[in-house]
Amino acid sequence: MTNNNDYISKKKFMEELYRYKRGSVTRRHFLNVTGLGMATAVMGAAVPGLRPQPAFAGDIGDRVVLATWPNYHDPANFEAFTAATGAHVQVNVFGSNEEMLAKLQAGGSGWDVFVPTNYTITTYVGEDLIEPLDTAMLPNYDAASYNPRFAEAGSVDGKLYAVPKDWGTTGYVVNTAHTGGRKLTSWKDFWDIARNEFSGRGMVHDYQLTTIGNALKYFGYSFNSIDEKELADAEKLLLDVKPHLFAISSDYQPALRNGDAWMSMAWTGDGKQLNSDMPEMEYILGVEGGEIWSDYYAIPKGAPHRDAAYALINFLLDPEVNSREVLAHGYPTADARTNALLPESLLNDPILYPAEDLLSALEFGAAATLTDPNRAELMARFKSA
Repeated sequence: MTNNNDYISKKKFMEELYRYKRGSVTRRHFLNVTGLGMATAVMGAAVPGLRPQPAFAGDIGDRVVLATWPNYHDPANFEAFTAATGAHVQVNVFGSNEEMLAKLQAGGSGWDVFVPTNYTITTYVGEDLIEPLDTAMLPNYDAASYNPRFAEAGSVDGKLYAVPKDWGTTGYVVNTAHTGGRKLTSWKDFWDIARNEFSGRGMVHDYQLTTIGNALKYFGYSFNSIDEKELADAEKLLLDVKPHLFAISSDYQPALRNGDAWMSMAWTGDGKQLNSDMPEMEYILGVEGGEIWSDYYAIPKGAPHRDAAYALINFLLDPEVNSREVLAHGYPTADARTNALLPESLLNDPILYPAEDLLSALEFGAAATLTDPNRAELMARFKSA
């Protein structure tokens, strides 16, 4: 007999299954929340072959802890890594670089590998939270293969601290089945429709850089502005929009897929994943501009499984492995070796590779925005309003 307190609806089960398949939650979370963990434990006791196996590559240990973004990996690659090394990949998902920084500043994160965005790396170096990388332990890293535009932020003062994962843009996804034929093209459209026709159906990131940055674009200000007057204008807009939002979350795909939300700020890969599965989902870059970014693999100081960290990064940098990553998550890579393995249809996709007039209007995040107290306080007021 199933206890009512343990019941999970079919809808909730499918949401959690999708999040697990996309790498948004760990296997442990999925098993626990769906009730499958207990069943696996019972079956494992009866069938020894189902029990977790010890590492057979003892040099790197039995696990590696990766802190990363939602919907950002191919879980099959993690399974292949575990099969090859015996080290299980434990995935911790976060929704903002501020959250990641705070976790590392507090100490004891337990992370072995993390995925910082370009503009944050100088801060990690300045606070001695990140270690220089030993490229001898990364034979799959070939600096000459990367587009410098999306790789140069990994080096600070001549030392390599992070190697490129991929790059992308920040726009928004809208379900065109609900727009009545109206074509949305701008951040002004996003904020205006969120307060009107899409009231109760819009989402923004739980991330001050993008949520504040794209509110600033409504007024034509810089995405990275820390000007007090301009931030005050952005705050007024955000507080006006807040009662009309469905949610503030960086893990927005489940709500968009089940129809609870019709529009959300989104990153390239999520836009591609949603559009591929649901063609009515359109990914839009605001004509006013916004963000272009690049993400990296890095190792925090004091990583508990350092050898496993290097092994995982090196594995993911293998062009064949990375090509499977790109096909799964839909983010463009800066690695020419990987691009050579990808289908032309992907390399010509306008979501991944926008037209130059849209791309040229975008800004890389600025280091000052990560630690600016006014932006941090604005975001806190917005979330608590």
